[in-house]
Amino acid sequence: MNAPQRPPKADPPIPSPPHEEQGAENAYKGGDESPLKGGAEAAVASAMLADLKREMNRLQREIRLAIQAQLAQMSGRTLGSIEANRELARSIQEMLDAHGLRVRCTHCGHPAILRVSPRAGAAAGVFVFDHTIDGRRTFHGGRVLMPEIRLVAKPARKPRGEKKAG
Repeated sequence: MNAPQRPPKADPPIPSPPHEEQGAENAYKGGDESPLKGGAEAAVASAMLADLKREMNRLQREIRLAIQAQLAQMSGRTLGSIEANRELARSIQEMLDAHGLRVRCTHCGHPAILRVSPRAGAAAGVFVFDHTIDGRRTFHGGRVLMPEIRLVAKPARKPRGEKKAG
């Protein structure tokens, strides 16, 4: 027969779980059919979660690379005023934050927030990387033009009450 064709890059259909309801129902009624025994259920759940984690990592990598490719086109540009450059940096940071990303500092490699700071002789301000190193807030950069953007994962927050180093 003529089965419908999937587009070449379409994800495979999600299989429905085995008849969990039937097994649980029979177990409740005291039937002979029991759900998976012992650690088998845990193994199936663990495998499913591992597959999900791999898929999520793949999707996050695709998102990161797509955003990075678009931002690369802005490298070496300025919008001409400090207000416009600040709005650009704020918009970029808002988007990155929504996806759990940070820019990679071109000076030291740490995850950072891209900001625009005023600087004498630079009417449109300068792009800087704002981050913390050894518990101290640090600003690297200072370029008039948008730097090359590389993206990294946003670092985990430190638990409350943890003392800062230094």
